[in-house]
Amino acid sequence: MEKRFSEMTEHELQMEIAALRAKAQKAEQMGMVSEFAVYDRKISLAKSYLVDLEQFESGNTYELEGDPGSTFKLVYMNGVFAWGYKNGQQELEAYPASMLITT
Repeated sequence: MEKRFSEMTEHELQMEIAALRAKAQKAEQMGMVSEFAVYDRKISLAKSYLVDLEQFESGNTYELEGDPGSTFKLVYMNGVFAWGYKNGQQELEAYPASMLITT
């Protein structure tokens, strides 16, 4: 049975991220866009367990990795997910913490 990301050590997470990157690269080379997107999101989620969550503060605005020019106003953190508003929209959204770019 596979471990959850939350149960993995830092070394195990890094190994899992490397394995997911290899799978994502293979999916991309084979033109499997949806499969690539799933692996890419899993990588972001796994990386979130390696991020210091204390660096994020409610009310601050961050850029989103992989989405240049977009902004994300953080409302609150729930586990490794950041909840807030993208580009000033009215709908609350969640992103893995690793996708927030701190300056």
